[in-house]
Amino acid sequence: MKLEFDVLGLADRLKSSSSYFDTFINKESLAAGVLVLQPGEEDTQEPHDADEVYYVVSGDGFLRINKKDYAVSGGKAFFVSKGTKHRFHGNKKELRAVYFFGGQDS
Repeated sequence: MKLEFDVLGLADRLKSSSSYFDTFINKESLAAGVLVLQPGEEDTQEPHDADEVYYVVSGDGFLRINKKDYAVSGGKAFFVSKGTKHRFHGNKKELRAVYFFGGQDS
């Protein structure tokens, strides 16, 4: 298994991809990936089967968790428990975040 990842490079490649996220580790006990949303781009994710942590690298906007909006900015981290509805929205700048699942990305 690969042990080193160029997260910024992965984020840059998403700009020319049809997807706005890339899960670069997907093991039974842990998953990790990068998410890049352009202004106006829709976050279409559904609730997950594992707890999740987002670390915002850069950008702005909001993360809606259970109908409550949390302001997003670089350096903030957010916890979303499994089965919880959540999505990023309202960013006026490119939003970049790294995510970690306490299990596989499903």
